[in-house]
Amino acid sequence: MTTFRIEVSKDYTVFAAAHFVSYDGDQVEPLHGHNYRAAAGIEGELAGDSYLTNFTVLKQALRNICDQLDHRLLLPTGNPLVRIAREGEAFVVQAGGKDYRFPAADVVQLPIANTTSELLAEWIGAQVEQQLRAAGAIRPGLRALTVQVDESFGQGAICRREL
Repeated sequence: MTTFRIEVSKDYTVFAAAHFVSYDGDQVEPLHGHNYRAAAGIEGELAGDSYLTNFTVLKQALRNICDQLDHRLLLPTGNPLVRIAREGEAFVVQAGGKDYRFPAADVVQLPIANTTSELLAEWIGAQVEQQLRAAGAIRPGLRALTVQVDESFGQGAICRREL
């Protein structure tokens, strides 16, 4: 059996975002940001029309998600070291012994435990899969979706989702 893979990584599948990561059980990094680059791939067997799935649908799904994250603060809602409260049109955040106040329009809350590249790749992968399924682009013979999130050149994480 032959397996094929397509991948998209475009100039527009990037997002600049701020975050802080908890580590070593009780530490929180200072607030900082990255110019993230995202890529997505599909693996499987070719369909009768000799392709895996439509590149355009995959590119658009990844772009939509990157656009949602671009120029935002990424807050993990499942991290006990990051306390988040909504006060009117702002989020008040306590993390790493500091108190922050951010305009709500500048924040994206993510249902993850930490804003690591690994968990961002997993969350983005779930969002891409949801959009591909809604578009009817998950065809028989497709086996896996991979998403890579690089936080800087040569440093990132890959998540592979079985389809």
